[in-house]
Amino acid sequence: MKQFLFLMVLITGSFTLSAQAPAGAPTSKTMTATTGIGHVYGKLVDSANKPISDASVAILQSKYDTITKKSKQVMLKGVATKSNGDFSFEDLPTMGQLTIKISAVGYKAMEQNISFSKPQMGAPTKAPGSQVPDFSSLAANTDKDLGNIALQADAHELGNIVVTGNNKGLRLDIDKKVFNVEQNLVSAGGTAADVLKNVPSLNVDIDGKVTLRNATPQLYIDGRPTTLTVDQIPADAIESVEVITNPSAKYDASGGNAGILNLVLKKNKKSGYNGNINAGIDKRGGVNGGGSFNIRQNKINFTASTFGNQMKNRNTASTDIESLLSSSSMLVNQSSKERMNGGFLFGRLGADYFVTNRLTLSAGVVRVHGEFNPSTTLQTDSAFKGGQYLSYSERNTSNNRTFNATGVQGGFKLLFPKQGQELTGDFNIFSGKNNNSSLYNTDIFSSKGGLQTGNIQQQIIGNGTNKFTTLQSDYVTPIKGGGKLEAGARVQLRNLTNSQGNYIYDNASKQFVLIPSASSNYKNKDNVYAAYASFSNSIKDFGYKVGLRAESSNYEGELTDSKQTFTNNYPVSLFPSIFVSQKLKNKQELQASFTRRINRPFFMQLIPFIDSTDQLNWSKGNAGLKPEFTSTIEASYTKTFKGNNSILASVYYKHTTDLITRYLDTISVNGGEQHPINTYINANSGRSAGFEITSQNQLAKWWDMNTNLNIYNSKINTDNINGTSQEALWSWFAKMNNNFKLPANFKLQLSGTYQSKTNLPVNQNTGFNGGPPMSGGAQSASQGFIKANFGVDAALQKSFLKNNAASFTLSINDIFSSRKTDQYVVSDYYIQNSHRLGDVPMFRLSFAYRFGQMDMSLFKRKNMKGESEGAQSSMQGM
Repeated sequence: MKQFLFLMVLITGSFTLSAQAPAGAPTSKTMTATTGIGHVYGKLVDSANKPISDASVAILQSKYDTITKKSKQVMLKGVATKSNGDFSFEDLPTMGQLTIKISAVGYKAMEQNISFSKPQMGAPTKAPGSQVPDFSSLAANTDKDLGNIALQADAHELGNIVVTGNNKGLRLDIDKKVFNVEQNLVSAGGTAADVLKNVPSLNVDIDGKVTLRNATPQLYIDGRPTTLTVDQIPADAIESVEVITNPSAKYDASGGNAGILNLVLKKNKKSGYNGNINAGIDKRGGVNGGGSFNIRQNKINFTASTFGNQMKNRNTASTDIESLLSSSSMLVNQSSKERMNGGFLFGRLGADYFVTNRLTLSAGVVRVHGEFNPSTTLQTDSAFKGGQYLSYSERNTSNNRTFNATGVQGGFKLLFPKQGQELTGDFNIFSGKNNNSSLYNTDIFSSKGGLQTGNIQQQIIGNGTNKFTTLQSDYVTPIKGGGKLEAGARVQLRNLTNSQGNYIYDNASKQFVLIPSASSNYKNKDNVYAAYASFSNSIKDFGYKVGLRAESSNYEGELTDSKQTFTNNYPVSLFPSIFVSQKLKNKQELQASFTRRINRPFFMQLIPFIDSTDQLNWSKGNAGLKPEFTSTIEASYTKTFKGNNSILASVYYKHTTDLITRYLDTISVNGGEQHPINTYINANSGRSAGFEITSQNQLAKWWDMNTNLNIYNSKINTDNINGTSQEALWSWFAKMNNNFKLPANFKLQLSGTYQSKTNLPVNQNTGFNGGPPMSGGAQSASQGFIKANFGVDAALQKSFLKNNAASFTLSINDIFSSRKTDQYVVSDYYIQNSHRLGDVPMFRLSFAYRFGQMDMSLFKRKNMKGESEGAQSSMQGM
């Protein structure tokens, strides 16, 4: 293990650390065609004089840039050649020199200068008997026939053309890091949790819980909040992952101190048709598969995709508890085995309609269905420390959980004649329903292997709904002097209902009897209203972006059985954000940022209802919770080296007031007997500070590597509760990912993670589940730590057929079965050690096949008057 850690540190520190230089669309602004009467036309043919269709042809003109004080070529018009090879440009300026650029897949690009003949000096003559000047003498000077233009075949390009590109690596923006994961082999056939295991800065535990710098981030899909979890999203649907450690004023201020994790789903807006299919199986016989299809013709782009994933996992866990609530400590030992049988289906339909060159309408729908039937066997041994033996029990649990979710998205993008000016609007409606039932059958024995002394049967039946609606509009306009103003408004509405009945089997009546005091029925409305404005500009190599966001919110909750209501209205709060960057010589850049965010308590954290559905884990809310506010400062340095190598180094500091955290307390039952119960409290404060380094290295033509190291110190101050805070803890997290290109179209991916001893992450637990939680989980974020663990993953891929359109991938997750979760929790009431291990190592075999025709014309539907601001914006302008 020490050798593994030493190797990671050595490689991280010794190689020329790097990361891909920022990618995206060109930053130069396209121009509206200058008004004129010139006409240029011609025809493209190959060496056999056959027409070349759908080639890209563009007209450029030299213009003087008032900002850079230099001349540069800007695009006037662009077209794709017709099926017979013809192209034509009208309304071109006749004064000055123009340049025509031509490119086509499989042919060498070419360009040539063109100009119109100069007219003779003097005024046009008048036709006999007419007062109107005769312009016929000028007509010959406004038409330019370029004739048949023959393109030469590019043998090198034809021999190496691949249908899909490899946009591997890291792209840096001023407020986020973007990681392309399309070529991630070890996640093939898995879920989003498998993808995120190989994204720098992110840690994923065996339950699929994601932490970013030891806190739980907000999960977005395509820039919008979602109620889906990472194990409900297929890996094959994800194109890239955006890690936003310090969100700007444009983003929702809610979410506390962990930032945003945005999953960008795959889309394709290229003309023609194309698609892919994939299928796989894991070591338990769980199958997965799916496919996607895209067709683009004229003004319509249509995309459809579907994926399915079957789960047959096996997990083990053990927990040792020492209760300190009695004079003689009670020792409890638990061991459990869980079997998961279930799966989910994911479908997505999307369409774009290009109304005009300036207006695009988009709509999409997402449908998810899942059904899970886990079963658990839990063995519990209990005795007093050094004394009387109490009992032994075996609890067998069978569960059934189903969920159905539908998301509807729509929006528009309107480009104005003024370059860079645009208006967008979109809505997102996500509605989910779930049903759950659980049966707990507990046999009690005098001792292990002894006589049975009792039996308890418990049944929980419930259902719930979750509706999430977001409306947002954004406006962007350039300001004189090179600046840009952004402003927008957002409304977020959430409605939640939950109905859960707790029944105990009555031996006398031979039926299950409802226990009202242990049932949970409630509904909740939570609304957030926001508006923001930001301004960005640059002065030579210095850039800045300042913004201010205003938010207010309210919620209404009701316990539907007792009709007890809870309401709260949060006043308007202001959230400033500041980003600055300074470009240095030799491809270096410095960045710094400051933001303020909020995390409001969730309804279930507030209601003082005691949930005793699991006799081993009671919980209740705290009506006195206040929102927490987090201020974050971050500074970073980037350097791009030769050979596609670069480095990103960051330091950060976060401070949270009134931090909401889980806390173990006690409650009096049965006339004074103390029973432990989990609740929520506002800690006095919380802080974390750290140093993070991310690099990308092209070590050889056949080997590239990215590494990530995060060293941090964190502390939660709970002096306001019990007078004693847990000591601050230094921790570190490392991740490495290697990609090897081998002969005969083989690829190998090898990755590893290491997490040192660290504080328990702050887990807001804002969701709702279908029944009692598993025993042995984290009991509190402020009273314990996670022990060190590491894991290694590997995958081997073989590509074949023409253009490597088909491939087989064999992946192995957690080769050494070492990515376990060992937690230690201590309080004034008990001491707990827990251990959990997933179904590892996990083997998966996957097959994938790409098909279709890619039309690579860049200008067939491209809006030539929009301002490109990165890959996403440029695609929307096509």
